[in-house]
Amino acid sequence: MSGRRDWTKETLVAGVRSGDKRALARAITLVENGDPLAYAVVGDLYRETGRAHSLGVTGPPGVGKSTLIGALVHHVRKLEETVGVISVDPSSPFTSGALLGDRIRLTEHFLDPGVFIRSMGSRGHLGGLSEATLQALLMMDAAGKDRIFIETVGAGQSEVEVIGIVDTVLLVLMPGSGDSIQALKAGIMEIPDVIAVNKMDHPAAKTMANEVRSILALDRDREWKPPIVLTEAARGEGVADLWAKIEQHRAYLESSGELERRRRENLAREVFGVATARAKEHLVQTVQGNPDLRRLLDAVQARELDPLSAVREILEQVFHIPPRDA
Repeated sequence: MSGRRDWTKETLVAGVRSGDKRALARAITLVENGDPLAYAVVGDLYRETGRAHSLGVTGPPGVGKSTLIGALVHHVRKLEETVGVISVDPSSPFTSGALLGDRIRLTEHFLDPGVFIRSMGSRGHLGGLSEATLQALLMMDAAGKDRIFIETVGAGQSEVEVIGIVDTVLLVLMPGSGDSIQALKAGIMEIPDVIAVNKMDHPAAKTMANEVRSILALDRDREWKPPIVLTEAARGEGVADLWAKIEQHRAYLESSGELERRRRENLAREVFGVATARAKEHLVQTVQGNPDLRRLLDAVQARELDPLSAVREILEQVFHIPPRDA
């Protein structure tokens, strides 16, 4: 058979279900491209998802997220669990542009049949990065992966959206990096379930852990108190302890009923988020392609018509939404 394969919905669904790497890779590519076949495949497999535990890994650039994920994957594989990794960091060692030691250190994961690694660019997705990431996560879940790691580039808006689809959030920080503490103070402390302070050999590592602990102590209402673990990802130190804390969080989610609540909330948010993105895209295209609606915009720009009047007219014509005062 030639290198190219003509996939059908049936062969893709069967391939993903059996954990075939080529089928999984093809399904995710179709998802990224917004191909109609992808929706049919996801639709068939969706009822079989919800079994994998997903872990989002975020934090400022350069703190060692990719190296830490590599160490965690190695640890999980020793426990004989299968792993999927989605990297949405363009500079990640999981991408084709990886550099030097990180790439070499991760070679065993690329060749390991129990690990599936996929990098996703942060641009070009029809429904947005979080939609493409969610669909990729669902495909890996349907393929039988026990654990799915999602690595993000940092803590910006798109990363927060991506993190909003996982069960457990791991925030990675590094001592001597002022932006790490600033990130926590800016409200990111509400996001993590577990915190790793990487580069534990740094003289300021313990000081930073104490600073983070004092910031987290301000949030007294939170039932789950995020544990802080010192790690040295390059040598694998602290990784077993970090995984134990991640497992404790998973057990807490399951025993408290928070896992079901969080997943329901995440999925509902994603439905509204994707619907909003699609509606906006449709709205822009319709207004641009309709001379009468375009004239409404021109009138607002010329200050001949107020914005709210234009909104009422556009919503009524495009979505048949009546005016609020009707």
